[in-house]
Amino acid sequence: MSSLEVFNLKGEVLERIELDSEVFDGQVNEDLMHQAVVIYLSNQRKGLASAKTRGEVKGGGRKPWRQKGVGRARVGSIRSPLWRKGGVVFGPKPRSYRKEFPKRMRTLALKSALNAKLRDKEMIILKDFIIDIHKTKEFFKILKNLQLTGEKIRLVVDKIDENLKLASRNIEKVNLNTASTLTTYTTLDCKKLVFTKEALRKIEERIKRRLKRRDIGK
Repeated sequence: MSSLEVFNLKGEVLERIELDSEVFDGQVNEDLMHQAVVIYLSNQRKGLASAKTRGEVKGGGRKPWRQKGVGRARVGSIRSPLWRKGGVVFGPKPRSYRKEFPKRMRTLALKSALNAKLRDKEMIILKDFIIDIHKTKEFFKILKNLQLTGEKIRLVVDKIDENLKLASRNIEKVNLNTASTLTTYTTLDCKKLVFTKEALRKIEERIKRRLKRRDIGK
């Protein structure tokens, strides 16, 4: 069974906690994580690109010159795709890039990502993350205490309060997440994954609940 030290905001070790063996079992499925990341990024695409066909471009209502006898190639419209300012052949049109991903596979991919972070020693546990002031200076001081300055971190908390949101928003490499919105992509898209103790327990419960729900139906 794996365990991690729990720090306070001063960077001091308070205790050592055991991680849930059903979630942190050391199994890392890289293929599944890759699939989860590709689908996540695909689902973020808006699909709003649009180009006009020759039928949608303004103008071109009449034939530029007669079919025969002028010594030039036959043309039916000045908005032909071969002409400047003409329509586009097979251009993009608004579409959905959304891909479906089964919930169980999504959950297993998140579980693998957490195990990968634990394996690479890129996971840190805090007792809590409560600050009484919304100053960036105070937040940066905490990062310095935890030796996290200059690294891309993702702070996962149970609930994002206003002070935490305001204090962290001006620090480029810091991202916030709640335990309920953490995904495979957001787990991997950081150098250090920082959990509060409560958020970690909620993630563990979330993963176990989803996996057991499927097992009961078998």
